[in-house]
Amino acid sequence: MRPRIDEALVRRLVDTQFPQWAGLPLKLLDPAGSDHVIYRLGEELSVRLPRHAGAIGQARKEYRWLPRLAPHVPLAVPVPVGVGDPDFGYPWPWAVSRWLDGEVATVDALGDSSGAAVELAQFLTALQRFAPEDIPAVGDDFTGRPLSDRDRATRLAIAEVDGVFDTSAMTELWNAALSAPGWGHAPVWFHGDFHTGNLLTSDGRLSAVIDFGGLGKGDPACDLMIAFTLMSADSRAAFRDALAVDDATWMRGRGWALATGLNAYTSYAAVNPRVAAQTTRQITQALIG
Repeated sequence: MRPRIDEALVRRLVDTQFPQWAGLPLKLLDPAGSDHVIYRLGEELSVRLPRHAGAIGQARKEYRWLPRLAPHVPLAVPVPVGVGDPDFGYPWPWAVSRWLDGEVATVDALGDSSGAAVELAQFLTALQRFAPEDIPAVGDDFTGRPLSDRDRATRLAIAEVDGVFDTSAMTELWNAALSAPGWGHAPVWFHGDFHTGNLLTSDGRLSAVIDFGGLGKGDPACDLMIAFTLMSADSRAAFRDALAVDDATWMRGRGWALATGLNAYTSYAAVNPRVAAQTTRQITQALIG
């Protein structure tokens, strides 16, 4: 059961729990992501409320880690300023963060830009080198899940989209990704949901990375999905070279792009033309490699 979230609820939550911001105007951000309802609060803040139980850990995770990560990466990240408590029938923690200006990155604007591709590789390199002293203990919230956890769902999705995409090519790619050697190094940090919708641009240049709900440690191959959601063949090559990705990790990255693209396509394409277009590109580019 998803809670009903409207401006009246957000107004009551903000005004009672953060009275210093009481009365600041609220403006719904639409379309927002599939995980959160987002309101702009005044000129300098945003309010994010999880839509479903799968996103309820993000507020406290970002509040703990993003202020520490921000000085170490070359693009802006959200700066959380408060975590709200459940109240007025709303059941989960929610967040207030500094507003980040910018437009969502698009293939039309940046897809052919090798410069942007290299900037994204530099961001991931810095993220992977992030080394706080109190690294979290191994646990579901931070430990990356293996690609094999998606096997059953991905094969079902491949069957479901038979006739829309090349089923044999998808099966061949999926088998190859599962068979590729695993990450043989120490665990590194990854974003966990690194696609165009979580990149912002300003004046035509990359400016920020947002939505760190999937932040974790382990195999960084999941973050390679950006190569297939945003980049052309040439910029993808520049990205791979700058990140120095080996063949096995690249293959696992293609597998992640296929699996996540299929999941979003089968869940939303029928009701959301924008998601249908984005995930169609993601799947077809993953097949190209």
